[in-house]
Amino acid sequence: MCYDTIITFFKCFCKVHVNHVSIFFVFQSFNNPIIVVKQLREMSFRLVRQSKFRHVYGTCLKREQCFDNIRVSKSSWDATFCAVNPKFCAIIVESGGGGAFIVLPLSKVNKEGIWEPDRKGVLAGRIPPDHPLVGGHKGPVLDIAWDPFNDNVIASGSEDCVVKVWQIPDYGLVTTMTEPVVDLVYHQRRVGMVVWHPTANNILLSAGSDNIVVIWNVGCGEALNTIDVHPDIIYSCCFNWDGSLLLTTCKDKKIRIINPRDGEVFEEATSHEGSKATRAIFLRNGLVFTTGFSKRSERQYSLRAPGHLDDPITMVELDSSNGVMFPMYDPDTNLVYLCGKGDSVIRYFEITPEVPFVHYINTFQLPDPQRGIGMMPKRGVDVTTCEITRFYRLNNSGFCQIITMTVPRKSELFQEDLYPDTPGDIPALTAEEWWEGQSKEPILMSLKDGYQATQKTELKVTKKKTNILDKMPPTGKVKSEEDGKATALSSEALEKVNEVSKVNDDLRKRIDELQAEMKKFKAVFLKQENRIRVLENKLGELTGTGGAQTQQQEMVPVTSCYKIHSVRKQPMQGHVVHAPSNLSANTVNNNCDMAPDEV
Repeated sequence: MCYDTIITFFKCFCKVHVNHVSIFFVFQSFNNPIIVVKQLREMSFRLVRQSKFRHVYGTCLKREQCFDNIRVSKSSWDATFCAVNPKFCAIIVESGGGGAFIVLPLSKVNKEGIWEPDRKGVLAGRIPPDHPLVGGHKGPVLDIAWDPFNDNVIASGSEDCVVKVWQIPDYGLVTTMTEPVVDLVYHQRRVGMVVWHPTANNILLSAGSDNIVVIWNVGCGEALNTIDVHPDIIYSCCFNWDGSLLLTTCKDKKIRIINPRDGEVFEEATSHEGSKATRAIFLRNGLVFTTGFSKRSERQYSLRAPGHLDDPITMVELDSSNGVMFPMYDPDTNLVYLCGKGDSVIRYFEITPEVPFVHYINTFQLPDPQRGIGMMPKRGVDVTTCEITRFYRLNNSGFCQIITMTVPRKSELFQEDLYPDTPGDIPALTAEEWWEGQSKEPILMSLKDGYQATQKTELKVTKKKTNILDKMPPTGKVKSEEDGKATALSSEALEKVNEVSKVNDDLRKRIDELQAEMKKFKAVFLKQENRIRVLENKLGELTGTGGAQTQQQEMVPVTSCYKIHSVRKQPMQGHVVHAPSNLSANTVNNNCDMAPDEV
């Protein structure tokens, strides 16, 4: 029996698309083709596949336990629009005069002062229209991501070309927040993607429409590295399990494995032949899972091995819908959930070493299409009910629906096979250690006693005098004379800057003194004006003794030289004005020649 016949039998009995690499991986130990065919028939006619996740089912919480009245963003950018952690749920919303997102609390403080998840939906319900927002961007927000090691820190990318990092208070927002912790400015076009490093603290990745990937050190607000190897728009970015490699997909239909520290491309291959957006993620065992479109615009998913990206292990066509599929991966259970934009279903698969490697489990059906979706980390699920995943699903009507994926178990004890140790909220490396070349796997934690958040300090950005990039060795030889000239020029420029700053300080002090003197002059002027008004009133009383004639008399204001030019206007015809007997002309003239303080 020839090799082609074996492949024909395999396709006939297993009903999947498979290539020569898959046959080699599975049956490399068999030499007899008849034994291979027998094994194929045994696997194909096996009615029940042994798996503890074969009966996973989804459940929607009640409407009063979900969030409603949310103005979900109407942006056409292909993003999930939602980010979730055990403490908060952030959703990108429509906002006038710029971009914003809303942060909804998911945890509360119990009587013992410990944060615990809101299982009964006390914090859920209808969101008021004037709920505080995070609105510091000048353009629509395109992507948000929570820090995996600090549940109060979130990063956002926007069309205003700026990446902002925010510190959310423990009890949520009371007023609209407009001041971020730090602004990360480098991109020249909109920023459509932000991704945190899985093991290193304060390392953030951003990708924009300028086809550049920037690696940031949020702790000092500086760019560590820029990766400019993509000729077109970047669709997705994903770190591997220990954060030493970066996987990207691009509009040029290529998938690339890159070294994030120096930007070197280790491998490049064609992912899917369709022209629509593709997504790719690293699995825990190092394999690559991708979603995309075929030439006929049929949606596909594939499983690939690094080193053979151009030859997928398996490639399966799903349907002919045009929505982009977002793969969401659970590394503890090796389950992949496919959530398509505009779909009303959530498909989930299990990845195993057995043929066909990607096993279809079930489809969770919903009545309305989804606008966005967010996935809760494993440390935020309810282990007492055998919940393995929780989704926050957004639809076009502003309803955030909470969906729990559960494994049916009768026992109420902790299920160790469902909840292996999962990545915790403690970083394995600092930003400087990772940049110097170290790589470590995430620090794992047990969920047996439930998740207890570690005490976190407030994020503070320290601007360093010298960037970490300065510690790198120079890429070329520099002459010593040029170094001396550069040092002299820099010192001269620094001296000029110091002189200018000193002159500015002196001018600022002089301006403050002048302002103080002006305030004193103003006070004296007001005081004299009040005294003049009192004198005018007294003079009016002295000259107004003529009974009915007094009502027709009108005083003339005193001039700046404090001399009275006219006591009254010209009298009306038929009336005689009498000067008071107790006020002589000499008295008036003498008072006019006196100083204001002597009158």
